Amino acid sequence: MRVPLSWLREYVDLPATETGRDVQAKLISAGLEVETVEQLGADLKGPLVVGQVLTIEELTEFKKPIRFCTVDVGTANGTGEPQEIVCGARNFAVGDKVVVVLPGAVLPGDFAIAARKTYGKTSHGMICSGDELGMGDDGSGGIIVLPPEVEPGTDAIELLQLVDEVLDIAVTPDRGYALSLRGVAREAAIAYGLPLRDPALLDVPAPNAFGHPVQISDPMGCDRFTARTVTGLDPDARSPIWLRRRLQKAGMRPVSLAVDVPNYVMLELGQPLHAYDRSRVEGTIGVRRAERGEKLTTLDGVKRTLDAGDLVITDDRGPIGLAGVMGGAHTEIDDTEGTTTEVVIEAAHFDPISIARTARRHKLASEASKRFERGADPAATSAAAQRTVDLLVLLAGGTADAGVTEVIAPSAPHTITIPADHPDKVAGVAYGRETVVRRLQQVGCDVYGQDELIVTVPSWRPDLTDPNDLAEEVIRLEGYENLPSTLPKPPAGLGLTDRQRLHRRVGRALAGAGYVEALNYPFIGEHVFDQFGLADDDPKRKVVKLVNPLSDEEPALRTTLLPGLLGALRRNDGRGSHDLALFETGLVFHPQDELRVAGRLPVDRRPADEEIASLTAALPVQPRHAAVVLAGAREQAGWWGKGRPADWADAIEAARTLAREAGTELLVRSGQYGPWHPGRCAELAVVVDGAEQVIGHAGELHPGVLKTLGLPARTCAMELDLDALERASSGHPKGPKISTFPVATQDVALVVDKSVPHTDVEAALHEGAGELLESIRLFDEYESEQLGADKKSLAYALRFRAADRTLTVDEASAARDAAVALAAERTGAVLRGA
Repeated sequence: MRVPLSWLREYVDLPATETGRDVQAKLISAGLEVETVEQLGADLKGPLVVGQVLTIEELTEFKKPIRFCTVDVGTANGTGEPQEIVCGARNFAVGDKVVVVLPGAVLPGDFAIAARKTYGKTSHGMICSGDELGMGDDGSGGIIVLPPEVEPGTDAIELLQLVDEVLDIAVTPDRGYALSLRGVAREAAIAYGLPLRDPALLDVPAPNAFGHPVQISDPMGCDRFTARTVTGLDPDARSPIWLRRRLQKAGMRPVSLAVDVPNYVMLELGQPLHAYDRSRVEGTIGVRRAERGEKLTTLDGVKRTLDAGDLVITDDRGPIGLAGVMGGAHTEIDDTEGTTTEVVIEAAHFDPISIARTARRHKLASEASKRFERGADPAATSAAAQRTVDLLVLLAGGTADAGVTEVIAPSAPHTITIPADHPDKVAGVAYGRETVVRRLQQVGCDVYGQDELIVTVPSWRPDLTDPNDLAEEVIRLEGYENLPSTLPKPPAGLGLTDRQRLHRRVGRALAGAGYVEALNYPFIGEHVFDQFGLADDDPKRKVVKLVNPLSDEEPALRTTLLPGLLGALRRNDGRGSHDLALFETGLVFHPQDELRVAGRLPVDRRPADEEIASLTAALPVQPRHAAVVLAGAREQAGWWGKGRPADWADAIEAARTLAREAGTELLVRSGQYGPWHPGRCAELAVVVDGAEQVIGHAGELHPGVLKTLGLPARTCAMELDLDALERASSGHPKGPKISTFPVATQDVALVVDKSVPHTDVEAALHEGAGELLESIRLFDEYESEQLGADKKSLAYALRFRAADRTLTVDEASAARDAAVALAAERTGAVLRGA
């Protein structure tokens, strides 16, 4: 919302010495987000005056049309003689009043004006357009032509209000009232402790039966509709300079008087209005839900297919406008031929949710929808219609029709009961009842009671629904900067849960292993499952869909972390970072088997355990996962060595790193799943309550998936269920015990079939060696013709150690032989050379 300071002063008598920066500081302290203060005309220097064109000589000897003009500027040039000016614009004629900048002036952009010879003539100044004066688009498309009553020589800087300050306010969704001068002026008045001249306090005639007929078929969608008629409009009347300039400063383009006035009133009061050409409206104006498939051409010239959820304005022929969003082209005010002499003014209040959904459905955000979806003031419709009628009568010579139509659905004001000391408890500051009541009354609330306050919320604040909302109003008006800085005092004995500790250890471990954390949005599109090649019945395809997603392309909550991580890897690779190792830990979401509706928790007390349990039961299942993705070099080449690329083994090692942090034994075996390469995929499992449970996969991604997603070749990934890993753990990881006795190392080389996984051989050796085995490591894999075409040799280093004695050679050899025997029994392994 752009708020000109000169316009704001019309409703609040701000001190003359207050600058835009001062007002900005006050409003920010009150909770409004004033982003910038624009200084209009700060670099403008006169003389800039009104001139009347006396003569125009067409210079035809040049490639483009050039005109040599004489202009009467009164005595502004010091001589009273006509000013000679060369100009290339053609949208003015002899006798027109224009804006003239004389030599010695400086225009915005540090553009100094001086007499200069051009096109064979000497130009003593310049005839100005709106863009050259920093006014923006005024709809004229060229030189500014002023009303004929303005005298030559008049100061144009003051006439056009070129010097001003404009506050640019970012209005949050809960403060729709700030999308109006009325709302911002109320905040300024409170901040300065000054009275407010409310522009909505107007004498409004009582409704009668003589107004334009209106029929409301959906009172839930439209609870208020005011219709007023103005006849006898002068079709040649133009918006006065002050009105056009205020619209321009507020960021709107002037169009015509009948269009500018409703826009002006909308900016002033925050109530969107629409003006219909009365001659184009047939019969009763109605409000109803659209029929699926109905068509409507809106003011932007687009023919739209309506949805059954859209609220529409109709006449006897059908839809003539999208309610609260945009009018229809058929009843548009004619601002080109100037034939509109009678208008019907619509001032209505529509359901915010309905308007928001319609605007998003049709991708049609408008100034009206922006206000309705944030909650316009339903009580302002009559005043806004009256203000519009008054301005049209004043500026266009119209006559207000005696008929006044007002359709109102019965409703009661919203009241909230709040303890008088509730804001004190929320803020930790003793405000006292008197301060609480005074601040709530400044907001516009009616307050009754002593210890328990009964607060009636004003119609322009639909965001005030709970006691905490009222407490926030008191706190912000008293000043957030006045809240003391106090540290919370947690009760003794509480700390991080085991789940939280594991989450932190995992993050530190992966970061220490060279991975960079990448946090991604938890939203996905279901097409990603097809790109991953998941089966139709894969559990990951069962998603929780959002009712109101941020993006239509990603309407569901993720069931896997990989889409977000791989998207981050693709973006970084595309921007020149080719050696990547990223990780993320976060929640994934699975729908409940039975759909449940979550209740609403209270805010005035701590929810009961049953209420929290009911809410939790309605939520999706949300396990925490951990995932990594790798591409490019895992180890850089340099003087220290050749380096190497990331491969499937790095992804598996990342899983083992997590298992070590959880104090869990991870089972790694060959697997096949989804986006991973069938021959380079490891299945990750743990033992939970005596049963094996697959918790994830790791390895190299399928080449087809890489091509579909635009990822680098040989990209690797790992994802596992961190919660399942925690359930399989035996508690906190224990540090290694350092023995004072020496280690005994035994190496074995076993020949097995190529189809036998290394993990099966290692598991058999580990079990067969018994308690004396400290560690086992595969240090060589060998294949040759002597072994056989379908054979391979696996060499292991076995470390044996006893906690209470030095092992003898016989003990170590016996443990080694037992390990080999069990490996031979289970995998068919044969000692190499035996």
